[in-house]
Amino acid sequence: MLRVILLLSSLAWAAPAAAQGPIAARYRDVADRIIAAALADSSAYARLTELVDRFGHRFSGSESLERALDWILDEMRRDGLDGVRGEPVMVPVWVRGEESAELVLPRTRRLPMLGLGGSIGTPPEGITAEVLVVSSLDELTARAAEARGRIVLFDVPFTGYGQTVRYRGAGAVWAGRVGAVAALLRSVTPYSQQTPHTGQMGYADSVPPIPFAAITVEDAMLLHRMQDRGERVVVRLRMDAHALPDAQSRNVMAQLTGRERPDEVVVLGGHIDSWDVGQGAMDDGGGVVASWEAVRLLQRLGLRPRRTIRVVGWTNEENGLSGGTAYRDAHQDALDRHVLAIESDGGVFAPQGFGFTGSDTAFARVQQIGALLERIGAHEITRGGGGADIGPIMREGVPGMGLRVDGTRYFWYHHSDADTIDKLDPREMARCVAALAVMAYVAADLPEGLPR
Repeated sequence: MLRVILLLSSLAWAAPAAAQGPIAARYRDVADRIIAAALADSSAYARLTELVDRFGHRFSGSESLERALDWILDEMRRDGLDGVRGEPVMVPVWVRGEESAELVLPRTRRLPMLGLGGSIGTPPEGITAEVLVVSSLDELTARAAEARGRIVLFDVPFTGYGQTVRYRGAGAVWAGRVGAVAALLRSVTPYSQQTPHTGQMGYADSVPPIPFAAITVEDAMLLHRMQDRGERVVVRLRMDAHALPDAQSRNVMAQLTGRERPDEVVVLGGHIDSWDVGQGAMDDGGGVVASWEAVRLLQRLGLRPRRTIRVVGWTNEENGLSGGTAYRDAHQDALDRHVLAIESDGGVFAPQGFGFTGSDTAFARVQQIGALLERIGAHEITRGGGGADIGPIMREGVPGMGLRVDGTRYFWYHHSDADTIDKLDPREMARCVAALAVMAYVAADLPEGLPR
């Protein structure tokens, strides 16, 4: 109901006097025109639906990713956008293969699981071993003597992505260091319906690598309860996971060339690759398509800003960040003319605003642009923002910002088979398109620019 009220009331909205700074006053009419056009249809959602239904997941090194990139480039040309191209990127290739986990004792049960990205496989016969369940690194350290020859299960409740994901990143190293033969992880999510969540993990040169996989929240808690009752818990883990040589892929991009300063660029986008489960609709097909649609919308409205707006679908964010690094290297000589980088990688849920990293003067100007988005609830501009793909150019001095959305459900579906198109709302996605289009257009059109 609140969403309906917001959308209806936006038709007659007028900015409060406090929001009418010089930039907001200058661009109010054009911003309202962009927002109205974005909210008038669901073309972004329709295009995202076609992308994810047609190609499914888009994992680095996969045929499905490369076919999706071909389709995107063809569609961008059909849209009539400028400078449509794919820029080469070498990406890592990790193959999941066949995999399974089974509870052997104290009773038999198939355990839904997903190998973690970058893990090695097990021997062909698998690994069958007793399980040691721990709730923290401190507990593993205290019980290190018990871990030798066992499968260590990290049953760590979700307390926030940043705090909990470190167990995914380093769990195999911690378990291998104390002599474990394999490791399991309670999926990094606050909510589960027997859905395991994958993601990238890592090894250390000083510790022998061991297989590492995620199981569901429910099963991690089940095994923990069994251990607490004094029962002997035995699991059989089979994984065919292996790495292949790096492969050729691409960042895909198109632009709306600036009318006065075409060499100065506002770049926006998301990562086009996804994990090899689900459809990658939320993470991050939606971010790419919303950014693409924002540029197409400006073109359709005949709004060509002073500077160029470039949309990029970066590749290999999930398990390597090769796309963001390759973009930095390919455009190194032009980074001093990149006035702003915008990333959408939090799901295209209801937009709330942007987080910004840059100078105080630029922040003040971005806040005024944000005031133009109050009618769709996307006006809050906070300090600190960016994204993984624009991180490499931000470290070279390019101001960066990330679209902030209602993230309540994001980690329910993140890196799982449940990341499918039905989790997104076409009206919320349209509001994301509006927010990205207004922010990119005004930032690209400002005569005074955004000072570093």
